[in-house]
Amino acid sequence: MTRWSLLAVSVFAVPLSAQTRQPEIPVPSIIEYRPRSTLVVTEHPVPRPRFPVVDFHGHPPRLTSPEVVRQVVAQMDAIGIGVMVSANNNGGESLRQQLAAIEAAGQSHRFALFTGLDLRDVGPGSGARIAAQLEADVRAGARGVGEIGKGFGLTIRKADGSRLALDDPELDPVWRTAARLNIPVFIHTGDPAEFFEPLDYTNERWLEMALFPNRRFNDRAQYPTFDALMAERDRLLARHPETTWVLAHLGWHAQDLGRLGRILDRHPNVHAEIGAILYDLGRQPRAAHAFFVRYQDRLLFGKDSFRPEEYPYYWRVLETEDEYFDYYRDYHAFWKLYGMGLPDDVLRKLYQGNAARIIPGTPRRALQ
Repeated sequence: MTRWSLLAVSVFAVPLSAQTRQPEIPVPSIIEYRPRSTLVVTEHPVPRPRFPVVDFHGHPPRLTSPEVVRQVVAQMDAIGIGVMVSANNNGGESLRQQLAAIEAAGQSHRFALFTGLDLRDVGPGSGARIAAQLEADVRAGARGVGEIGKGFGLTIRKADGSRLALDDPELDPVWRTAARLNIPVFIHTGDPAEFFEPLDYTNERWLEMALFPNRRFNDRAQYPTFDALMAERDRLLARHPETTWVLAHLGWHAQDLGRLGRILDRHPNVHAEIGAILYDLGRQPRAAHAFFVRYQDRLLFGKDSFRPEEYPYYWRVLETEDEYFDYYRDYHAFWKLYGMGLPDDVLRKLYQGNAARIIPGTPRRALQ
């Protein structure tokens, strides 16, 4: 090898991140740097979805009166939502009042309400008590459980002061009751894996963690690790194979679809919804396309926050093959999105078919 070829090898073998050259002008902060793309590509905005949608992860305002119900329905109509699942931890008297308001507005075919679980101060006998309340709420009109929030496993304490683990056997009567009633249990476990990692400059969610201190779960004295928390969840799924589980936010495995695939393979009773993880799907469109085709019977559409102006980003990622377009919330993702181009048969299951199959009595009129 010649002297020049050795020099070339040594230069190109050095990663760019290891070079020491510094800018000759002041450097912007991460918040100040907002480059405008000069890429010119074909754009296909999608204001409405291909098919009417069941939003499995809905958080509309409390449906406290016919007027509020009609306002929400008007917003749903504008963006193509046929049925809204209210996953607001409705229960007891709140559940009954909202169901009455929906009926008074003549909109019972547009909503499905889930009930919440009071998991505070769990101790001996709590499982039977919570299960009884669940059964009462289902008799009143609830069609599922959830969204069970991330506090379960992270911050909720038992009566003795210890952390309430996801697989605590005291709660087994609750999950068995859900199975007997044939209703889905919608569970949000933890948060993105990056939130459990050190807040340093290698963490791709650095900005979000810096902006929102309550999204930092990297204090090992206070919180379990991400993997320990997910292991508890997976033991819960395995112990209750007759219960229909729905993992919120793709179980926080959108950045590792292989891991989620293994969970779905092991547990045929488990489904997952796509709320608030569009940024991960849109940066791996080919892998995500293949995943959604393979698990087309197990995935549900969900948005999470009810902001009508944000839904068209989902339609565009899911339906088109557009390239390199903005996400709607820059502190979630500093990268661009690409369309997955899902086929119609997969879209129909994702948007409505799978949800209608697992939610008992799903209204069909608004899904035509």
